[in-house]
Amino acid sequence: MAQYFNERFRAAIAYYPGCGIAAASMTAPTLVLIGEADDSSPAERCRQMVAHSRSGSATIALTVYPGAYHAFDVAQLASGVRFRGLWLEYNEAAAKDAEQKVRAFLAANLGGPSADEPAEK
Repeated sequence: MAQYFNERFRAAIAYYPGCGIAAASMTAPTLVLIGEADDSSPAERCRQMVAHSRSGSATIALTVYPGAYHAFDVAQLASGVRFRGLWLEYNEAAAKDAEQKVRAFLAANLGGPSADEPAEK
């Protein structure tokens, strides 16, 4: 599909994706952030996707947060909630770490402020 487009992504970030691609071939560096306890998007699928990514593929950086569920970065879910049979719950430690990783990843791949610098408001 990429052959039909002139523009390319320079980086990609995925929070709790499905990771259903058996042999991923990324065209841009990719950061995947997922909770170990996510019952919607199993972390094991992401581990398998990374382990079986195609040679020549752009790098895939995977971070799995122990004890974190789907939507771990949504502060409004601090007390947790069951939605359509899935458990959604905020995890402050995971959310803060993910934000730092996103900042560092973007700085490394796109330039701009480092992970230690606050975002402009």
